[in-house]
Amino acid sequence: MSTRGFRWIGASAPGGALYVEWERPEGLGSSTPIVLVHGGGGQGTDWLGTPDGRPGWAPLLVELGWPVYVVDRPGYGRAAGTGPEAAERGPAPVREMTAGIFASGADPRHTQWPGPGGPDDPAIVQLTASSAGIALDQAAAQRHDGEQLVRLLEDIGPAVVVTHSLGAPAGWLAAAARPDLVRAVVAIEPPGPPFLDAPQIGLSLGWGLTSAPLPYDPPVTSPEELRQAAKPTLPGLKYLPVAVVEAEASPLGGGARAVAEYLREVGAHADHLRLVDHEVRGNGHGMVLELNNHEVLDVVLTWLGTLDLPS
Repeated sequence: MSTRGFRWIGASAPGGALYVEWERPEGLGSSTPIVLVHGGGGQGTDWLGTPDGRPGWAPLLVELGWPVYVVDRPGYGRAAGTGPEAAERGPAPVREMTAGIFASGADPRHTQWPGPGGPDDPAIVQLTASSAGIALDQAAAQRHDGEQLVRLLEDIGPAVVVTHSLGAPAGWLAAAARPDLVRAVVAIEPPGPPFLDAPQIGLSLGWGLTSAPLPYDPPVTSPEELRQAAKPTLPGLKYLPVAVVEAEASPLGGGARAVAEYLREVGAHADHLRLVDHEVRGNGHGMVLELNNHEVLDVVLTWLGTLDLPS
C-alpha cells in the first residue's frame, strides 16, 4: 500500500511552476526520497511507465520501498501552461528526430528498445506524442529549473536527485546551491562533455556543466573567466556522491566519462557507471524506458547502496 498526491511548486514564480507527483510506500523502506527529473523535451510520464506499457522507474522504486517525487519541469507535461508566454521554444520533436535519439536502428548493439525502431515504431510514436520543444534560452530555463528544484527540496527535505539527459543541469544547479538538501545525484547520460558548444541543437555548456552560472571558487563572472581560472572548484558539490550513467549503444553517451572526470576536478565524488561493466547490455539513451529498465535501475540502486543514506 502507498499514499500519493501532487502539488505545484512556485506557482507564482514568473518563470513557471514545477509540477510534482509523489508516492510514498507504507511500512518499511527508505526514509530518503528520490526525485526524478525528466530530460530534454520529455515529461514526468517518462518515469511512470514505458512506451509499451510496462512499469517505469517511479512505480518500481515505490515497490522497493522508496518515497518518490516525479517532476514536470516548467513548460513541459502538466506544467506546459505555466511557463512565461514570451519564452521561445524550438519546434516539437518529430518522429524522425525521436527515433534518431532513442531508436534509429543504426547500432546493432542496441537491442533493448521496446520496438523495431524508426519513425513508424509504435513506441517512438508514443514517445514523440509526449515530447515538446526545448527552450531556446537554456541559461534562463536551467536557472529557473534549478531554483524550482531547490524549492521542492526545501519542502520535502534531503533527497537523492536522479536526472535524465538535459534534466541534469537542474540537478547540478540545485546541488551547488543547497548541498545540504542533496544526498546524491544520479545523472543518466547528462549533456557533455563539459564546455560543450553545440549551436546546432541550441546548447552551450559555457559554465562547464550548465548553460546557467554555477557558484565556483574562486568566483568567476563569465564563461571566459572560468576558462582562464586555475583549478576552480564548486564548493556546493564538494564530496557530493555522483553517479554518471552511460549506456552501451547510446548516441549521446560519449561525454559521460568526461563529465565524471570534471566533477571530480571540481570536488565531487563522482563515479562513471558504464552499464556494460555491470553486464547490462544493449541499451540506448532511453535506458529508463527500455526492455531491461529494471536491470538498469538495479545498477543505480546497487551504487546507492554503497552510500550512507538514512534508512
